[in-house]
Amino acid sequence: MKNPNLKWIYLITLSIIWGSSFILIKKSLLGLTAYQLGALRTIITGLILLTFGFKKLKTIPTDKWKWLLLSGLIGSFIPAFFFAIAETEIDSVVVSVLNSLVPLNTILLGVAVFKITSTKKQVLGVIVGFVGTSILILKGAKLNPNQNYLYAGYVIASTIMYAANVNIIKRHLQEIKPLAIAAGNYAFIILPAILILCFTDFFNIENLTDSKVLNALFYVTILAVFGTAIAKILYFKLVQMSTPVFASSVTYIMPIVALIWGILDGESFEYIQGFAALLILVGVYLAHKPTPSNKLKK
Repeated sequence: MKNPNLKWIYLITLSIIWGSSFILIKKSLLGLTAYQLGALRTIITGLILLTFGFKKLKTIPTDKWKWLLLSGLIGSFIPAFFFAIAETEIDSVVVSVLNSLVPLNTILLGVAVFKITSTKKQVLGVIVGFVGTSILILKGAKLNPNQNYLYAGYVIASTIMYAANVNIIKRHLQEIKPLAIAAGNYAFIILPAILILCFTDFFNIENLTDSKVLNALFYVTILAVFGTAIAKILYFKLVQMSTPVFASSVTYIMPIVALIWGILDGESFEYIQGFAALLILVGVYLAHKPTPSNKLKK
């Protein structure tokens, strides 16, 4: 008999890993540019996933590869750069809260593009979530006039891409094994990442001997190994042993972990921002809370 508490262990572990990703991005940017960070994160993750999942690639039907390409671009490649660019201007705590918009955008795209019906409670959740987002951005811009909160657009754009990716996987890649999807994604995007890294000055000998760069490489390696590669495997297992609704609750815990790291690192976070973050999480909860009719469906 399976341990019913195991799913909670996976959930908490995944929340700690992903919640810590934002501070790791911040630390990596102390020695790397946003483009170097995005490229290195993609390359390291790709090497890991292709090492363990290369044999799975032959199980992918030919007509699914176009969807794997699109999934890789919007689900991994572009967001890796966008999150790094955003954190050059915005505190990691704010970025982590904005990342919680993924479930809300998943519902919006599901309705608008994939013709998936929504309930009144989900619509209310979306409205509450976006009110919280507006307060968080506007108040953050007022409290931190030295930070360019237009860069929040990079995070919001990434959450939209993540949401589109979820719908693409659900609609077009449902029958493909998770490891095969991940390996297939990175089979496409690892080469562009290598090219981007080559066009930066990363391989300059002065960079490779700079202590700041070496420290940044340490942080980005942890980010890629744990925050991306291992986290994907843990998430796949969590979905398989529980439900998508339960797995999505990782969204509630991640900002708490990121907030702790941010405060420890000296970032400011006012009460009004905490209220805005709470509104976003309430919106996510309302949007993903199963209705009685949904509970009866198998």
